[in-house]
Amino acid sequence: MKKYILLIMNLLTIFYSTLSAQNSTQPVAPSVNAGDTAWMIVATAFVLLMSIPGLALFYGGLVRRKNVLNVFMQVFIIVAIVSIEWVICGYSLSFGSSKGFLSPFIGGFDWAFLNNIKITDLSPYFISHSQIGLDGHVTGTIPHIIFIMYQCMFAVITPALIIGAFAERISFKGFFVFTILWSIFVYNPVAHWVWSVDGWLFKLGALDFAGGTVVHINAGIAAIVTAIMLGKRRDYKRHAIPPHNITYVVMGAGLLWVGWFGFNAGSGLAADGLAGNALMVTHIAAAAAALTWFIMDWFIDKRPTVVGISTGAVAGLVAITPAAGFVGIPGALVIGMVVSIVCFCMVAYVKPKLGYDDSLDAFGVHGIGGIIGAILTGVFASPLIQSAYSGAIYGNFHQVLVQLIAVFSIIIYSGIGTFILFKITEKLVGIRASDKHEAIGLDETQHGETAYNNFD
Repeated sequence: MKKYILLIMNLLTIFYSTLSAQNSTQPVAPSVNAGDTAWMIVATAFVLLMSIPGLALFYGGLVRRKNVLNVFMQVFIIVAIVSIEWVICGYSLSFGSSKGFLSPFIGGFDWAFLNNIKITDLSPYFISHSQIGLDGHVTGTIPHIIFIMYQCMFAVITPALIIGAFAERISFKGFFVFTILWSIFVYNPVAHWVWSVDGWLFKLGALDFAGGTVVHINAGIAAIVTAIMLGKRRDYKRHAIPPHNITYVVMGAGLLWVGWFGFNAGSGLAADGLAGNALMVTHIAAAAAALTWFIMDWFIDKRPTVVGISTGAVAGLVAITPAAGFVGIPGALVIGMVVSIVCFCMVAYVKPKLGYDDSLDAFGVHGIGGIIGAILTGVFASPLIQSAYSGAIYGNFHQVLVQLIAVFSIIIYSGIGTFILFKITEKLVGIRASDKHEAIGLDETQHGETAYNNFD
């Protein structure tokens, strides 16, 4: 009997211990989530796909045949040089911490060369799906090094977007120096403002889920500044020069569309419902913008064009980028339609009227699209998507004001910074291609190659 009593007591002790463990309020140590990590590796590859070959094909098809290799080379070298800059100092300046009055504006060098970062460390920046660790800090469920690599792809594609403004007339040497300087002194500070927990716009409450301000407005303003400072192409007559290969254009646009799922849906840093929403609204906004551009092409110019529908899709993708983690389907539809109408007018009417030579409409699509998307994020942000955020249609008009502050501060900083760096580059190495080189084509004069060779 005594033996049975001891057995029952032991069983009761085990049962009680199990219940106590289940009801414990002690925090669980954060750990890597395999699903989130796998998704973020794929998303990182998707964003790289946007640059090479996506953007290279899209821009390369829009230029003349004598300049297509120059565009390809510019995109490729940006992937190489900005990736190196990112691990040397870019990531630390963008997401690291500095001391004193500089803290809200730029990071320090604690993570230069990725110093002090181990492969077992978790990502410290995780907005939508965070755990509170034992030390009280917010950590994510993916390795820190994957977050670094993911953000590297954003640092890469941002200066690559500027190529569309100065295509066909910039010397490769000047382009190379300018890109390095711009990445360090313009991209990194703006990324810190918006995405670092120390950044002043982050603390102000600016919403930018995947780069409407950091990437598109930043690059778009740099694009219009460089386009004006370089001057027009020698044979530019206020109307677009016909693209040499529209097949490249539509293939590039298609790759951008696919890659954008990693760009937007990956920005929640988890394989969860928020990523699903970002993926859905990204697709719907792009579809709405493409359809709207198609209809305007058909009714105004009497023929729907492949270049037009491709450009419309990209405009929709740009505008939904800051909003993807905050808006639902109604917001995505409105954003897609509005941005397509405005960007169509910028490309078809405003640019010819003002006469500036934004070669491939980097400002007209990315700059304007980013501005529209950032402001409309403040209008359509829905607490049904993330309960902590709401926009004007839910009574939070303050969010629109915050978005406007973010938009105008980045316009001013990027514009002034680009102007200064352009002047420095011009003094150091020169930046405009010569008339002779421009006439012959930059493929042959800058690289000694031609894209298309005819052999008997």
